[in-house]
Amino acid sequence: MAQYTAPVKNGELVYDYQKLKNEKEQSEKTQAGSKLGYDQFLTLLCAEMQYQDPLEPTSNTEYVAQLATFSQLEATLSLQTTEQSNMANGLVGKYVILNVTDSTTGKQSYVDGKVDYVMHNPDGSVMLSVNNSLYPLEDLDTVADSDYYEATGLAKSIESMLAMLPDVEDITAEYETAIKQIRDLFDGMTSYQQQFVDPDALKKLQAYEAQLAKVKPITPENPDGGEDTTEGSGSTEGSEKTEGTESV
Repeated sequence: MAQYTAPVKNGELVYDYQKLKNEKEQSEKTQAGSKLGYDQFLTLLCAEMQYQDPLEPTSNTEYVAQLATFSQLEATLSLQTTEQSNMANGLVGKYVILNVTDSTTGKQSYVDGKVDYVMHNPDGSVMLSVNNSLYPLEDLDTVADSDYYEATGLAKSIESMLAMLPDVEDITAEYETAIKQIRDLFDGMTSYQQQFVDPDALKKLQAYEAQLAKVKPITPENPDGGEDTTEGSGSTEGSEKTEGTESV
């Protein structure tokens, strides 16, 4: 891009950002149009031969060397394109993580899911279909096997379920089912899957369980009851009735 000189006004540089943008776009178009194909190279080579200095002509060896160099470069680019295409096709059915940039805000975010299919566009670009949306191959960040993807997904589920619960000191008996579901999910995971659970999340689960043990009421299924609800419980009333019966 040509060097842009900003005008000076009141001792400060004043930038024309629209002009800078236009120059950048023009530079990108120029660079895109400067890519030579095989036909364009032959045209230039013929023009060079036609308009060469007759007193100092270029030798045939030099022309052959130029042609060989360009052919080698073209073959390398073609091989690279083929390898990229094969690599993209091999992603079908694989779990991937994409680093996606929003075209409006420029904000980056991660998208994960399974590649359903690969689409090859006429312009040579390759798109990956993930979660019913198309993403350019350049957004690919990570490729994961199914075991890893499942393990990280379960770990995220546990963290999300814990995040929905109130603070530990606000736990009451009504949260028993939710806490038990989290515990059952963790206990049902393999040792490989459990290692992806954040240790802080596991400590939080244990703290919830300890608090729940304090607030649970006394029931036949839970004879020990909770520390905060033993006084005035139904079992105490039952004990008084028993004593009254014995006196009678």
